[in-house]
Amino acid sequence: MPDSAFAYQNPTLPVEARVADLLSRMTRQEKIAQCAQLFVILSNRPQIEALIRKQGLGSRILASTHLAGSVREIATEVEDINALQRVAVEETRLGIPLIHGRDVIHGHRTVFPIPLAMAAAWEPGLVEQAYTIAAREAASAGVNWAFAPMLDIARDPRWGRIIEGFGEDPYLASRNTVAAVKGFQGEDLSSPDRILACAKHYIGYGSAEGGRDYNTGEISDHTLRNIYLPPFKAAVEAGLGSVMSAFLDFNGEPASGSHYLLTELLKGELGFSGFIVSDWDSVVELINHRVAEDERAAAQIAFNAGVDMEMVSDSYLQHLDQLLENGEVSEERLEDAVRRILTAKFRLGLFERPYTDPALGEKVQFTPEHQALARRIAGMGMVLLQNKNSLLPLSRDLKHIAVIGPLARQRSALLGAWVLDGLISETQTLLEAIQQACPQAEVPEISDAMNDEMLMAVADSDVVILAVGESNARSGEYNCVASLDLPAGQEALIEAVANLGKPLVLVVLAGRPVNLTRAVRLADAILYAWHPGSLGAKAIADILFGAVYPSGKLPVTFPRGEGQIPLYYNHKSTGRPHMNRTLDLPVEPLYPFGFGLSYTTFSYRDIKVDRSSIKLAESVTVSALVTNTGRHAGEEVVQCYLQDCVASLTRPVRELKGFARVALQPGKSQRVSFTLGPAELSFYDRSGKLVVEPGKFKVWIGGDSQATLEGQFSVTP
Repeated sequence: MPDSAFAYQNPTLPVEARVADLLSRMTRQEKIAQCAQLFVILSNRPQIEALIRKQGLGSRILASTHLAGSVREIATEVEDINALQRVAVEETRLGIPLIHGRDVIHGHRTVFPIPLAMAAAWEPGLVEQAYTIAAREAASAGVNWAFAPMLDIARDPRWGRIIEGFGEDPYLASRNTVAAVKGFQGEDLSSPDRILACAKHYIGYGSAEGGRDYNTGEISDHTLRNIYLPPFKAAVEAGLGSVMSAFLDFNGEPASGSHYLLTELLKGELGFSGFIVSDWDSVVELINHRVAEDERAAAQIAFNAGVDMEMVSDSYLQHLDQLLENGEVSEERLEDAVRRILTAKFRLGLFERPYTDPALGEKVQFTPEHQALARRIAGMGMVLLQNKNSLLPLSRDLKHIAVIGPLARQRSALLGAWVLDGLISETQTLLEAIQQACPQAEVPEISDAMNDEMLMAVADSDVVILAVGESNARSGEYNCVASLDLPAGQEALIEAVANLGKPLVLVVLAGRPVNLTRAVRLADAILYAWHPGSLGAKAIADILFGAVYPSGKLPVTFPRGEGQIPLYYNHKSTGRPHMNRTLDLPVEPLYPFGFGLSYTTFSYRDIKVDRSSIKLAESVTVSALVTNTGRHAGEEVVQCYLQDCVASLTRPVRELKGFARVALQPGKSQRVSFTLGPAELSFYDRSGKLVVEPGKFKVWIGGDSQATLEGQFSVTP
């Protein structure tokens, strides 16, 4: 039991003073132990408890497998967490608490839409609220630290982990990143309902070749800084507490062993003051990358590169002492790593509040308030891709509704991957939600298989709601695909149903863009619902029957086929921009970035640029008049795109630099303005410096990345 007279136990002292006092009392072995995170299962618990009593432990990961997001994990058990914490706090010399980490990717017990779907809402304020609720629920279960948000820019939809991020655009991702970090950490990290955020996977993981997890990434420093770095930079500026180093071999150097990426760029240039944790086993995987001969060498490379805490593998525990003794790792480096880790523990208030009330969870988890927000953000993130002849919204006076398809009675497919603590039993199926939303209609229980019973029900219906797409097991970590086509049999089912001539609404549940090229020709309406979470089925029903009007916009470009990949809106011009083609597919995407329909229509006109010329450090305001030209009220996500017409390095054809949600009644207009200054006009040059270069700029305002309403201005020295 630690002496309560120690200065570091005094909560009135500044965190820096408490950390310094504690560090001064620690042995080398106790410091090394703080740099280790282990997983605890029944078979290894006695050994880990013995290790803690001997020298402490930095962290416990609340997972039992490296594929926690793709399997059903054991729910967190507060009593078990408290029991191990008691060993650390009450049975060790210094009483340093553990920090308990878990993958809280899109909610805890209340499961929100997957992050890609939250990005489709284009509403960072709601994202912050979602992560605030996730933090509150996770903290009530004993979790101190979430391995989220994922900030990987993803330009290849075959990659299963595209579901975990905020899409293909660095600006949209950065805005949502700040919201997620603030949601998790709040203004005061020591508040009992806040947890530490962990930005991952640093960096470039979304560039993995072929869209395959753990694969090599190769991009220039120019692309690294201008595309992949901005979300991490935004997270650091928002006060991010931790970063996870990536698995991949990036530009010839494993990310978990790169001094340039971890120390020079992240800790040095960006000024990151939190700590870096490796991904699961990624330190010892330096051996597989063949940059380390054995675990000793792997520990030396990763620790010197800047990885402060090793996740799961124990090469730090086994070898850091000898590496320090031989001068291959410096005492200063060890002090820095432990200082960062201890700072996080003090900021979290773990020394004052190491235990969690076992009764708290049932009071704060899955409350009506949490469910209401999950339902709202699920609806706002769904994207209406097609609505021929204004089929939607459906009338509640319908007499016969066929709700069919392989996902119509699925619950897990609504939740998606990375659901560790959400309860499947608390999730309605789409069939149940439609029955509840339209109780006077006949909505029969029909076999999921395409057979005569199904087709007869379709023939007798007024409208068909066909649920297709991906199960929860087809995306997420280690679940990459070679083809974006719908799973086997689904296109045949769509065609068979369409041939019966009934109004056909396609509801697509998915964790990535899937190939809808044929479906577009067959369906009357297509609602892209993603994996929308615990309240997803209710949110789908809300939109189909008009209780909520769709307003989501795509955070990723939808290709027509794999041959277009990578396909993203902010591409370069190339030397022959009009000859960039393939013989067998159009160059244009099926749906562009930022696209999404409503039940009304919007027009854009009268773009204004308040100044034709500005100085390097000045700002310009651009605006356009947006009008609801339809018959219904609606919300439009107004988007602002910029082009640097001539630059010292090649620049994208256009870049998102602002967006705003606007609610308009029929016939009403509103002028929407955006301010563009140095932050929006700058880019990283050859020397790695952020610069604004003089010259002409074009600006567009519209409803997606193909906006045509154009203005221009110049920047002068």
